[in-house]
Amino acid sequence: MGEVEVITAAGDFWQRVTDEVADDLAVDAIDRERAGKPPFDEVARLRESGLPAVLTPPAPDGRGTGWHDASAMVRRIAAADGSIGELLGRHYVLSWSARFFAAPEHAARLEARAAREQWLWAGDIAAPRPLPRGDLPGPTLTPADGGHLVLDGHRALPTAVDEADRLVLDAVCSLTHEPVVVVVDARHPRVGRDLSQDRLGQRLTGAGTVHFDGVAVDAADVLGPVGRDEDMTPPHAALAPHALGLMLTQVALGVAEGALAEARDLSRSARHARPPREDDADLLGVYGELALALHTASAVADRATAAMADALAAGRALDHERRADTAAQVAMAGTVAARAALLTGERVRALTDADGVDRFLRNVLALVDLGPAGPVMRTIGDHYLNAVRGGVPSLSQPVRDGE
Repeated sequence: MGEVEVITAAGDFWQRVTDEVADDLAVDAIDRERAGKPPFDEVARLRESGLPAVLTPPAPDGRGTGWHDASAMVRRIAAADGSIGELLGRHYVLSWSARFFAAPEHAARLEARAAREQWLWAGDIAAPRPLPRGDLPGPTLTPADGGHLVLDGHRALPTAVDEADRLVLDAVCSLTHEPVVVVVDARHPRVGRDLSQDRLGQRLTGAGTVHFDGVAVDAADVLGPVGRDEDMTPPHAALAPHALGLMLTQVALGVAEGALAEARDLSRSARHARPPREDDADLLGVYGELALALHTASAVADRATAAMADALAAGRALDHERRADTAAQVAMAGTVAARAALLTGERVRALTDADGVDRFLRNVLALVDLGPAGPVMRTIGDHYLNAVRGGVPSLSQPVRDGE
């Protein structure tokens, strides 16, 4: 069997594992969502399946999963349980943090250890931005005796605060006021946590606030600077927030696909239990509209996924133009997917009015950006109108795998 055949066979195996986990999660999704408990049992299911260990960056020794397959796996889980899809999607993107921010040798050592010890990642890294004047925001790193650093402060995190093995987040050096990315042992005795209660949507992600009270951090656990300006940040590092945004787009699409599939099953049961009615044509029209909206959003997301996979494969050879084009495609995918997912969540709730179906809309609302669309549209338009193309694929041209 050739190398491509081996990779394909492994990919097929993990897709089957993903399907089995998703089917298992779907059985009691409504009851678990209502209970709103921390996802201890769900994370145990994931660990038992091996998915967290597999959903790590691809490495020369064959471990890990590429962006295409990982996106499909996360989306499949999200269709069954949006919260666990988000938890797993964020884990995968955060597992790339060393490649985004650390030197290659450092990244290789950290990834090898993470794979060996099967870490589950949680955390949050802010996009490059100027820091406000006055008090430093968020956690701070302070040099201490013995050559190590001390982390103090607190940070609200969206997933797995009580289940993660390692946290990765940005902190500000108290001496230089420079933001850096740091890895923290989530089980350190000076790391405390408060779980979020009664969230509107995505209730099972294990969100909460993490507190750091003089946590000793080795210099090797500081991956590198975040940067204060995206245009001045190395292109491969500036991909980090866009990678997360695109993965959350996949999660939102998965939630919407799960909503439409559940509504379809409920509608089929209702139609089989009664004779045809005059309003069946209207019902079919609504399903057609929703299927088209999700199919269109999926196509745009697939294009962005191909661009992101190419950008990640380029690594440190990525240039600013291709990074900007990838960011624009991610923005388009997020905008189209948000509209399709919101439409689907709203219509599914109206179509079925069934027990538990409202969770889909609540989950979508928690995932998508509900801010004004104007700034995003202007950013996309500016890139389309003014970007210097050179060797960068135009937004109006198809992107093919391998280009």
